[in-house]
Amino acid sequence: MPTLLLPEHFRCDDFFAFHLRDQQNIAEIVENKQLRKGIIWHNNPAQINLRIDNQQAIISLDIDSSKLDSLKNTSDEEQIVALGKNLLGLHQGVEQFEECYLTDPRLGKLIKNQRGLRIYQSASPFEALVWAIIGQQISVHAAIAIRRRFIQAVGMQHSSGIWCFPNEQQVNQVDDDTLRQTGFSTGKIVALRALCDAIKNQQLDLSVQITSSNVAHLTEQLLSIKGIGPWTVSYALLRGFNYLDGSLHGDVAVRRNLQILLTQDEQPNAKETEKWLAQYSPWRALVAAHLWRSQSAAGY
Repeated sequence: MPTLLLPEHFRCDDFFAFHLRDQQNIAEIVENKQLRKGIIWHNNPAQINLRIDNQQAIISLDIDSSKLDSLKNTSDEEQIVALGKNLLGLHQGVEQFEECYLTDPRLGKLIKNQRGLRIYQSASPFEALVWAIIGQQISVHAAIAIRRRFIQAVGMQHSSGIWCFPNEQQVNQVDDDTLRQTGFSTGKIVALRALCDAIKNQQLDLSVQITSSNVAHLTEQLLSIKGIGPWTVSYALLRGFNYLDGSLHGDVAVRRNLQILLTQDEQPNAKETEKWLAQYSPWRALVAAHLWRSQSAAGY
């Protein structure tokens, strides 16, 4: 099984806390420093097994398929390693960020207490986008419940019993009533349908690696989808594309925790928060994550 060496200060407890947000554990199960997560792998139900031990991550993929021989070239060690690195957020240069701002009079205190903090990724950009759509303008608790019902209504179940987060093809196979029963509002159904159509019609390529030179193009494409706004884009870029410079100034938790950091009597508004975050570009989303983490391990 592939083994990944983890960097110094890797926060394995935070990694597992992120996957423990849903206490019913239907799609992610954490036991004894091991994550089991259901995904769709080339249209087959699969289970990721990722165990952390002594600064190493051991990863494997258990695929349900009667055609495993045909999957040999697509589920090889290289792709499994890439999946593991992505989930663990190992593509993020957080060490450079910490070197720059560890002595910052405001941010330095957060960084010192949270060394090694990085953004653990969804298994795919599509999963990140759907999660961002679900989470629009509702509490994390409510979003988790909708996500759970959505996975069970639309996704596949692996032979182990774990549920696999659906892909766009599966979403296209269910009607709006099914989505509505999971808790999707009309606006969120419209956004999800438009996202799936854009992918199906090749108007949107989620496989592209996002950098500062092409992020504006993807942002423009996503914003053109009805029901997707700036917060949804910034959160999806952060959680699905390893992009650490999205501005999450509209996020309530970011603004609330910034008030605490700055010891202000009143919570800064979105424009004030945007201006404050701007000084930390190209790390604005990572700064937002530090603000989230300052209050909750599971909330970022």
